[in-house]
Formats: sequence, structure tokens, C-alpha cells
Amino acid sequence: MLPLLCCFLSLLTFLVHSCLRPWAPAKNSLKDEKEIDEGTYVVGEEETPKGLMREQMPRHVAVIMDGNRRWAERAGLLTSQGHEAGAKRLIEFAQLCFKLGIETVTAFAFSTENWGRHKIEVKCLMSLFQHYLKSKIHFFQSEEIRVSVIGNLEKIPESLLGTIKETEEATKSYKKKHLILAIDYSGRSDILQACKSIVKKSQQGLIREEDVNETLFERELLTKCTEFPSPDLLIRTSGEQRISNFLL
Repeated sequence: MLPLLCCFLSLLTFLVHSCLRPWAPAKNSLKDEKEIDEGTYVVGEEETPKGLMREQMPRHVAVIMDGNRRWAERAGLLTSQGHEAGAKRLIEFAQLCFKLGIETVTAFAFSTENWGRHKIEVKCLMSLFQHYLKSKIHFFQSEEIRVSVIGNLEKIPESLLGTIKETEEATKSYKKKHLILAIDYSGRSDILQACKSIVKKSQQGLIREEDVNETLFERELLTKCTEFPSPDLLIRTSGEQRISNFLL
């Protein structure tokens, strides 16, 4: 247990200092690093940083990449520029995780509570999601990265929904690397809708009381957690010590 904890702590330190924050230079100790395609970094696989053991790597890392607005304000930039910087860092972060042998990365991109932000900022974020998904489809395919989006999505613009479906369809066959974006997501709301779905199916006679178990409940969650492992490590980049209704 102790070696595993040490490995996770070393991994956390390495990832945070490498590429998690928009204001942190994208540097790491791996060889053969080169910059490609709008700030995306590919790192060599020849060397694992000191303190990290590939056989003890987490299978699934979740990240709350917040602090973009505060960083932009301190840097004298627009809020939209802060979000753009964060989006670039996410791609770098996911690439680095995959090179280290981590199978799944989930990013909390937009919470249900974020609809309460200024309309201009919300519109900017929706446009940013659409731009990055659309512009990165060929990149995801060339790197064989499966992309999934979890969340309610009822309020999402039709154009973004179309791009989400296109990206998911184009990458659904890939098995080894999985990037999950949580958009319009709330852990509590997800649990509530799963309960309602089970009750409805029970009333329709589709399931019996004795059928209700953890596996059935997991199948009803928007997180589709039967398709990938549960998170082993959760990182919040801003330093806040709370999970903000994420992957409960």
C-alpha cells in the first residue's frame, strides 16, 4: 500500500509541475519532447520519471482544471484567453498521462452550476468546446484516443451536440486511451436521475426489487462507469480542497 501511495504522490507532483496549470510551462523530464499542433506535446516513452512505477500507475485520473479565470486576470488577459490556455493544457495533460500508461483521463469541463456564469462567458465556453473537438478529430484518430462526453447535455447548443456525436462516433473503436469530458455535469444530479430511471423501470415491470444492485445502478449513471474504471486519482489544479459535485 505504501509503495502505491508514494507512486501516486510522485505522479501528482510530476503532472502538476509538468502541464496542469495554464500558467505552468509545459516541461517534463521525459526525453524526445516536441511541440505539435497548437501546444500539444508528445513525450517519449523511453524513460519513466524517478519515483514513478509503470506497473503501479493509476488506470483512471480525473482532473478539475479550474483557476483559468484567476490566471487570466493576474496575467492581464481576457477570461476567454484563460479558458483557451486551459484547453491547450488539457490536451497536453492527457497526452502525458497516456504516455505514462494511464488508460483514462476525465476532465470536469463544465458543471451544471456553470450555467449561472455570465452569458458571454458561457457562450465562449460552448464555442471553445466545439472548436477543440472539431479541430482535434484527426489528432484523436491519429493517436487512437477515444473521446466521450458525459453529462445532461439538454441545454447544450445543437451545433455542439452535433460535434460531440461526430467526435464520439469517429473515435469509439479505440480501446487503449480514453479522454472523457464532463460537460453540463453534476454528480448529485446524476445520482438523482439514475434513481428516477430505476423507479420508472420498476413501475413498468422491467426490473424487480431484487434486481437492484451496484451494477444496475452504475448502468443508469450518465458517467457510463461500466465502460471504464473508477477514478483512482482526483486532481484539482487551483488548490481548492473540495470536489465540487464531481464524480460522486
